[in-house]
Amino acid sequence: MRHVIFGGDGFVGRHLAPKLLADGEDVVVADIVRSDLPHYRAARFVTCDVTDPASVAAVGLKPDDMVYNLSAKMLSPIQVRARRHDFFFPVNFHGTEHIIQTMDRTGARKLVHYTTDMIYGHTMVSPMTEDHPVAPLGEYGLSKLRTEELAVEWRKRGMSIALFRPRLIIGPGRLGILEKLFKLIDGNLPVPMIGSGRNPYQFISVFDCAEAARAAWRAGVPNEAYNLGSLNPPPVRKLLGDLIRHAGSKSILLPTPGWVVKRTLDLLDLMNMPIMDPEQYLIADEECVLDVSKAERQLGWAPQYRDEDMLIAAYSEYRAGKDGRAVASRHVAAE
Repeated sequence: MRHVIFGGDGFVGRHLAPKLLADGEDVVVADIVRSDLPHYRAARFVTCDVTDPASVAAVGLKPDDMVYNLSAKMLSPIQVRARRHDFFFPVNFHGTEHIIQTMDRTGARKLVHYTTDMIYGHTMVSPMTEDHPVAPLGEYGLSKLRTEELAVEWRKRGMSIALFRPRLIIGPGRLGILEKLFKLIDGNLPVPMIGSGRNPYQFISVFDCAEAARAAWRAGVPNEAYNLGSLNPPPVRKLLGDLIRHAGSKSILLPTPGWVVKRTLDLLDLMNMPIMDPEQYLIADEECVLDVSKAERQLGWAPQYRDEDMLIAAYSEYRAGKDGRAVASRHVAAE
C-alpha cells in the first residue's frame, strides 16, 4: 500500500514515515519544505502547499492510498487577536478541506487526521473522554473543530476518517512555549505557575503520536475520534520541581492566584501584547486530563512515555542546543 503523508516533513510526520518504511510500505511525503532526513533515501518527497487546491491535486493521489493529514499551524509563535483567524484557518481548515476534496475526486477513502484536545475548551468532566462537550476558546481550537465537523460529513459519503486529539506534543525538534520555561530555570529565576500547581499537566510524546497513526491504519481506519495523552500525569508542582532539581537550578516555584493571572493575560491580549494564547492560559489550572483508554481498546495503542521523562528530554535538547552539542532523539519509555 502507498501511504501519503501531508505535512509529513513536520514534527509527527518525520517519525511516522520511518515507521511505515520499516513495515515495508511505500511512503510519499507531501510538504512545503524537505529536510535532510535519512528516510528520504527510501521515501519520495513531493512539494505541496495544502492551502492551494492545485498543489494538493498535483500530489497525485490514487484510490488505494492511505492518507494522513499532519499539516497544521500551531499556537507557536503567538499571534495577536486580529491575526488569529487568518493564521490558523487557511492551513488547518481549508488545507484539510482541499485534501478531502482531492481524495474524493481520486477515489481515496482512508484518512488519519490530527486535530487537538483544545476543541474541548474548559474542563467539564475529568478525565475527559471523547464525548466531552466541545467549546473551543480560540481560533486554533475552532479551526480544528471545523475539520472534525467536515470529517463527519465526509464519513456519510463513504470515507473512513480516524481523528486524533492530542495533548501538548513534545519531542526532539520542538520546544515551543517550553523554551520560555527553560530560560527561567537556566537563569535561576522564579517559575510562576497559574494557580497552585496541584493540578496535573499532561503531555504526549511525538513518538507515541506517530505510533497512534500507524495503529489506526493497521486497525482499518475506524470512523472514530481518539484522545492522545500520557498515563498518570503528575501535578504541575512535581513536574516542574523535578525538572528544576534535574537542571541543578536555584529556581523556585511561585504559585499565583489563577484568576488574577488570567485577567492580567486577558488585558495584555486585548492590548495586542500577548505572552500566551488564551487557549493555553485559560485552562492552565484546570484538571485537563484526557482519558486515552478508547485508543487502547480499539487500536491496541497505549502511550509509552512519561511526562517527567519527556520534559527532561526536552530540557536536555534545549541545553544541548545552547552548548552547541547534539542530543539523541529518543525518550525513555514508561516503566
